[in-house]
Amino acid sequence: MLPTAEQRRWMYRHMVLSRYLEERIEALYMEGKTPVFNMAKGPIPGEMHLSNGQEPCAVGVCAHLTADDIVTATHRPHHIAVAKGVDLDAMVAEIFGKATGLAGGRGGHMHLFDAAVNFSCSGIIGEGLGPAVGAALSRKMQGKPGVAVAFMGEGAANQGAFHEALNLAAVWQLPVVFVIEDNAWGISVAKQASTAVPRNDLRAAAYGIPGHHVADNDVEGVYAAAGEAIARAREGQGPSLIEIETARLAGHFMGDGEDYRPKGEKEGLQARDPIPRYRQALLDAGVLDEAGDSDLVAEAHSRVEAAIRFAQQSEFLPPEAALEAVFVGEPS
Repeated sequence: MLPTAEQRRWMYRHMVLSRYLEERIEALYMEGKTPVFNMAKGPIPGEMHLSNGQEPCAVGVCAHLTADDIVTATHRPHHIAVAKGVDLDAMVAEIFGKATGLAGGRGGHMHLFDAAVNFSCSGIIGEGLGPAVGAALSRKMQGKPGVAVAFMGEGAANQGAFHEALNLAAVWQLPVVFVIEDNAWGISVAKQASTAVPRNDLRAAAYGIPGHHVADNDVEGVYAAAGEAIARAREGQGPSLIEIETARLAGHFMGDGEDYRPKGEKEGLQARDPIPRYRQALLDAGVLDEAGDSDLVAEAHSRVEAAIRFAQQSEFLPPEAALEAVFVGEPS
């Protein structure tokens, strides 16, 4: 399955948008956190997990999805949220903890929810697998359109929830696709030190479902594998599993010293940055020209800056709002 010229430009545009968003978030996040790193300081307190380098996973899958389709993502969610069409102003405001955010600033960057496009994510490893299976089951039982896609890291494939989710999805032949973003590191633990099989797509066979493997962070390889898996789900043929070899260009979190990486690994990954690689491929194919690229990049930058201004100018919720949106039991 090959993408059209417009789909190729769409994927590149959203990769650029996601990358610039995170570059700006990175700079703003570090304000007030130096010279001694203090996670609690600055305009964006708390942990921050960047997805720089993993953009092909998001765009290659989401190019096949609509607002009716359900996506559950991980604690490293920005690239997927951007590709799924989450409201950018509300998303950035949520990251800043503002009242205009997706959850009024209550969730932060690891807990982004946008019901308008059926997107959610969680800071808990493997947490989105069960909800994705449940969403797919509800679609099947109600005869409604839509497939579910559960994104996870390669470390989540060692969680019990992974095997439970695959088993039920296969037993019930549900319209769900499991996508593993294999960036080779579960926090600071190398994949080969924690996982008995070299490739998690091989595990699909244990549940009688197709497994796809995409090497080298290949945007169009992801697009092809996802297109096949999502089409299969839409046709009622059940679940599939995709594992994508991708790259985490930053640390596990902002402030991570990354001392666990072998010498030269990070520099090698940056030399294979998927965005300039895909840009050059599109230029070579005549799908994009220099002027069109400049316009696309300028548009992405403008959109991100507008979202940041919106977030910075928004107010925080008042202190009394801490008692809202919670369940309170009846007095005894």
